[in-house]
Amino acid sequence: MHSIEYIYTWLFREYGPQGWWPLINHNGSNPTKTGIIKGYHPGVYSFPHNDDERFEICIGAILTQNTTWVNVEKAIENLNKRERVNPVSIANLDIDILKESTRPARYFNQKAQKIKIFTDFYLKLNGKTPKSEELLDIGGIGPETADCMLLYGFNTTSFVVDAYSKRMLINLGLITESATYQEVKRLFEENIPRDLIMYQEYHALIVEHAKRYYQKQPYGENDPLKTLMDSNT
Repeated sequence: MHSIEYIYTWLFREYGPQGWWPLINHNGSNPTKTGIIKGYHPGVYSFPHNDDERFEICIGAILTQNTTWVNVEKAIENLNKRERVNPVSIANLDIDILKESTRPARYFNQKAQKIKIFTDFYLKLNGKTPKSEELLDIGGIGPETADCMLLYGFNTTSFVVDAYSKRMLINLGLITESATYQEVKRLFEENIPRDLIMYQEYHALIVEHAKRYYQKQPYGENDPLKTLMDSNT
């Protein structure tokens, strides 16, 4: 078994299904109780159930840039109180109201503009699944945000790499600090089955694991995975 697949097996056994992506109106709980505790759906992989949920996931991916999900939830709750969170209502929402609603997610001026631009793009999709290149052509959407949208919003097997992923793999000796986003993405995608559930769980499990071992420097100092992997080499 490749190290990448071994890590997934260990993480899943340790933490179980994560139920990502959390949705504001779903009455579910976070199985690990870190961060927010509602909106999750562990072991249920049928989401999103409709276009509104898909759109909410996509704007959540924008809002979570450079902030925590706790702050994103507050921003989406603000929007939910003012307007139904769907592309038509957000397209018609005054930009100043959008900025004020998304204030908790930080960088709200820029993020409100990004959401407006993305919403216009989303409406033009007319239910189609976008290509990664199309998303990356939208101002303010980088590879990680695009992959989050594709993986969780459009149920496309496109692995999400974040800062936690890179920190963990550097600590475990599987990549160097110079590894690019695409290089790390390929490392995952070439060494695990191309399975939607596994892709979704793996990314979520890395985040959960990283909350414990990769938030404070020195990163991963007490990561039990490193001890296990070192003992197997």
